[in-house]
Amino acid sequence: MTSEEVKNIKKRVLNYFEKAGIKLTEEEKSEIEVADFGLDKIEETGLQLVTYINTDRYCAKEMVLLPGQTCPEHRHPDQDGERGKQETFRCRYGTVYLYVEGEKTKKTAQNPPLGDEEYYNVFKQIELSAGEQYTIDPNILHWFIAGEQGAVISEFSSNSDDQSDIFTDPRIKRVPN
Repeated sequence: MTSEEVKNIKKRVLNYFEKAGIKLTEEEKSEIEVADFGLDKIEETGLQLVTYINTDRYCAKEMVLLPGQTCPEHRHPDQDGERGKQETFRCRYGTVYLYVEGEKTKKTAQNPPLGDEEYYNVFKQIELSAGEQYTIDPNILHWFIAGEQGAVISEFSSNSDDQSDIFTDPRIKRVPN
């Protein structure tokens, strides 16, 4: 992505935080992460986030998904005898569709990005609207996608180690080189 593309995405993200009533400091605004997962199709597959804190014990983030944008399927594995990341998603604005392991929902509201379907395997749908939350246990495959208004999601979790996330799609690069 070009620096101009990143700048434009960040402007859009700030509008979503405003819609959700989430106030950020100037420093937090400057540190918004725009993740395209190395696929260079940010409108379909990507995630924008601000990390408030990430220690060896806990983590808190705000995430924005643009309309129809997907965070690809992944899991947070156990590491060196320690349990993987457990995370609670709380929707603050819009609708987010979370897909996790379990019995497939008969008629899902959303589908994986066109052309990338082979990298998505879990289809138990959890629909979260503003004020609703769901907790994902460690090592559970999951992915999520915003509804037509986009979504703002607060994440509360144990330590976040993005380098250890395991994505179903081998093309994914969570942390840029």
